[in-house]
Amino acid sequence: MKNFIQSGDAVTVPAPANVSSGDGVQIGSLFGVANADAVSGADVVLSTTGIYTLPKTSAQAWTVGATIHWDAENGVATTSADDGGTPATDFLLIGHAVAAAANPSAMGTVRLSI
Repeated sequence: MKNFIQSGDAVTVPAPANVSSGDGVQIGSLFGVANADAVSGADVVLSTTGIYTLPKTSAQAWTVGATIHWDAENGVATTSADDGGTPATDFLLIGHAVAAAANPSAMGTVRLSI
């Protein structure tokens, strides 16, 4: 197919800030997990599919199949879609929990499905 570019499982974008390998990164409505460290403005490869352990809102219990959103301000995954502001600033849907996570706990397992 002459217009195919790539599968899209990983994309190269300018880092919106300094990022470390494994960090969740949101740029507008695009979310992925950084494959390597990068300084702000440098190219970074983001994986946009797969299952990852991500930092989560500690005071939440997750069940398998729970819808997971990204709180970019705090750099955590959360079951809450509402950030308390206008709908335009609500948390970005990033996927689903694929393992239970206790309250409290610092990390959760998420299948990206955006």
